[in-house]
Amino acid sequence: MALCSTRTLFLLFLLSAIPIAYLISLELANPSTHVYRYHSSGLFRECAKWDDLHHRFLVSFMEGGVGQVSVPEQDSANTVLEEVTLVKDADLAGNASLGLLVDRPRNRCLVAVSDVFRNRYNALAAYDLSTWKRLFLTHLVDPNSSDEKSFVDDIAVDAEGNAYVTDAKANMLWKVGVDGKFLSVIRSPLFTPKEWYKTFVGLNGIVYHPDGFLIVIHTFSGSLFKIDISKGDEVKVIEVVGGPLLFGDGLELISPTKLVVAGNPSGRLVESSDGWETASVAAKFSGPMHRFATAATVKDGRVYLSHLLGMGYPKKKHAIIEAVFSA
Repeated sequence: MALCSTRTLFLLFLLSAIPIAYLISLELANPSTHVYRYHSSGLFRECAKWDDLHHRFLVSFMEGGVGQVSVPEQDSANTVLEEVTLVKDADLAGNASLGLLVDRPRNRCLVAVSDVFRNRYNALAAYDLSTWKRLFLTHLVDPNSSDEKSFVDDIAVDAEGNAYVTDAKANMLWKVGVDGKFLSVIRSPLFTPKEWYKTFVGLNGIVYHPDGFLIVIHTFSGSLFKIDISKGDEVKVIEVVGGPLLFGDGLELISPTKLVVAGNPSGRLVESSDGWETASVAAKFSGPMHRFATAATVKDGRVYLSHLLGMGYPKKKHAIIEAVFSA
């Protein structure tokens, strides 16, 4: 029995060592593209967006809050940057900060706030980009369905400053006015797939197109939607050649005809030539799969993907990696 137990323990040790060794090898591998690494006290960072005016990445904390990673004008490949906390609201303790958006015309940062585990609290917060004073906090509760569980995730803003917040649990969008007033919800049967196993994570990444519509992705079905807010929130499925875009997370519109989808694989470049009635996967980028790409942003004309997981102890080292796409 003792011999059997020893062999069993040894086998378990070997089996556990294999994935650890694999992760270490992935971490030690030289990246093929440019990387910004930064130290953080947190293990999970949901989103990073480039703030060009202040030359920094803004990052959202899964434990709640917002930080900045300032980038020097000259940085070397070996430089590890430092995260500095900007926002840590006591009245939002216990909730995660998820998607964030730099609203440059109105000099503010919008942040989706959610109770990740119980799905009982959801809000949209807005902060002044210069002072970080909170401009408003809008509690998102549908008056027609107040007991419905929700999980707000990502944000887009239209030309008038109205915010649209995706709900990955309830599969709908929340609309909030420029002054923080809750306006409405956008629902569609198309948002809910028929297969039960595709409902675990629903509407996720979202962008506003300058032609007056929204593009939204459903993570577990891989569906891409066009929501025409100028036509009474008309919802259409965008037929994607090379799709579906399974496990797509954050979106970034890099031109009127090109969209980056962060997720798994790390990044996909999607293009459309007919106003996003249809689209096609034009190219892909494979980054560090073990870190899980969750958001995309553009810095100096180059696409960067931020990742959920930090590695290391006691400080976690996170990575924001340039995505160079190839067919």
